[in-house]
Amino acid sequence: MQIQLKFFASLREAVGTAHESLMVPAELKTAGQVRDLLCQRGGVWAEALAQGRAVRIACNQEMAEASTVLTDGCELAFFPPVTGG
Repeated sequence: MQIQLKFFASLREAVGTAHESLMVPAELKTAGQVRDLLCQRGGVWAEALAQGRAVRIACNQEMAEASTVLTDGCELAFFPPVTGG
């Protein structure tokens, strides 16, 4: 499935991009699994999105949990708990 990723505030600065398209392998179904996939990139990705780090997730502009099931074409956003305007 193809999804859209967005990164905000300090996460955007850490990973060096605000957005990207990602082809997700068929066996990955949830937001948490995509976060793990991004961590596997290593380096700043692993550091910024590591489990235990305070990272919020939204799916299609609604707050989501790691267990949120993704659908083709959805937008998955990652951001720190507090973002400024």
